[in-house]
Amino acid sequence: MKNYLLKLFQYNAWANQRVIACLQRQGVNHAKTLTTAGHILAAQFVWLHRVKHLSPPELKLWGDYTSDELYTLSNTADQQWLEYIEATNNFQSELRYTNLLGDACVNTLEMILIHVVNHSSYHRGQITILLREQGYEPVNTDFITYDRVVTGQLKN
Repeated sequence: MKNYLLKLFQYNAWANQRVIACLQRQGVNHAKTLTTAGHILAAQFVWLHRVKHLSPPELKLWGDYTSDELYTLSNTADQQWLEYIEATNNFQSELRYTNLLGDACVNTLEMILIHVVNHSSYHRGQITILLREQGYEPVNTDFITYDRVVTGQLKN
């Protein structure tokens, strides 16, 4: 399970970094696009703080972010998530928490980790649509593309 989750979060880091690099390279300054990218990263920090039993992070879930801020947030989130997963051995442990609506919830750590990556993929898809609508060229962040890059079949 650990290897699977590590691979998912390595993919997630790669995909987020590709999107942010695309935004920087093309000079995207569209508020909705940057806010959606920021939401991905802010949510990753919310979940990271939950699983580590920390106070909520001081990030706006739907805040205004620059591409430089996104780059820094992404690098920090990626490193902290990978370190957390590497140090964890019980992915079936249950986590009790209160969601942002105030509801009491319980999920296994495994389900939370899978959710974090799926949530990011969902919003990266939205960013792709926003970029196309603005006349920009989005990047491919498919998992299979990541796997082809990792195995040397494709260049990043």
